[in-house]
Amino acid sequence: VVGVLKKTTGLVGLAVYKWLKRKQMVKKLEDPLQGSQIEEVILQAENELNLTRKMIEWKSWEPLVEEPPANEWKWPI
Repeated sequence: VVGVLKKTTGLVGLAVYKWLKRKQMVKKLEDPLQGSQIEEVILQAENELNLTRKMIEWKSWEPLVEEPPANEWKWPI
């Protein structure tokens, strides 16, 4: 059994995921990331999944209940 590859991600507040225990698996996952940590990718995916769940709850694709105030969406401010 290969031991834990890394004890830290080197990023403040971002722990090593416990299921990343085999050196070969971590290397295979991180090599294509060109220096990024696999934990960063997992965190981003979790954040996107949470946002997707909220968007389903909000039904953001449906029309607005009321018209927005004039110039609400005007750019630049």
